[in-house]
Amino acid sequence: MDKVLNFKQGRVPLLISMPHAGLRLTPAVEAGLIPDARSLPDTDWHIPQLYEFAAELGASTLAAEYSRFVIDLNRPSDDKPLYVGATTGLYPATLFDGIPLFREGMEPSAAERATYLEQVWTPYHTTLQNELARLKAEFGYALLFDAHSIRSIIPHLFDGKLPDFNLGTFNGASCDPQLATQLEAICARQTDYSHVLNGRFKGGHITRHYGNPAENIHAVQLELGQCTYMEEFEPFRYRPDLAAPTQVVLKELLQGLLAWGQKHYNA
Repeated sequence: MDKVLNFKQGRVPLLISMPHAGLRLTPAVEAGLIPDARSLPDTDWHIPQLYEFAAELGASTLAAEYSRFVIDLNRPSDDKPLYVGATTGLYPATLFDGIPLFREGMEPSAAERATYLEQVWTPYHTTLQNELARLKAEFGYALLFDAHSIRSIIPHLFDGKLPDFNLGTFNGASCDPQLATQLEAICARQTDYSHVLNGRFKGGHITRHYGNPAENIHAVQLELGQCTYMEEFEPFRYRPDLAAPTQVVLKELLQGLLAWGQKHYNA
């Protein structure tokens, strides 16, 4: 396989991970998808564009090139379920709406999927792990922000309309509770967007696996309602007019992460 990720090293102890931003498909996946899946509706659309300002902050960024329809980088390699109830696995079999992703008998083979694990999943996680280790070695600690987005109404996955900002810390296990409190306070200070901490989305594999406050690695997931920055249905257009005020809050969250780290470790 050719390029499977896009990594840019920064200068501050913060890594922003974007595991579901990829749009590329393998030939086997592309050939097997049902017509409704060919527009890649379950993508975390435009996340690299939304977080473009991260370079100004000095953050490292890591973004997937391949679609989650090939392999889900936010699932463990053994495919153990992360959530009770409706969810998707390492190799998604259904769309978020619950309908089958592939035409009958057209799923990629076990051998093809083993290749995706080796050539797409593993390089992403190796890069993530190495960068967190580098940050920790240089600064004494590392901050991980796992950036996601999702359509705000998906009855198959959750009731009603999702809050705009869904912060997840695996029920407090993936980062210092004071950090989570500060981030929640940043969301609470503004009046344009709703928010929740550890609601329907508590953090996926990346947040749970890499977040280890005892080892000075603090991980937070943000699941952002797509209505805050784009059109949620095909052709999934980015809306700069919606995105600009959302980016103000995102920037405050990332600055809050960095300020907390600076104060907590360098006071």
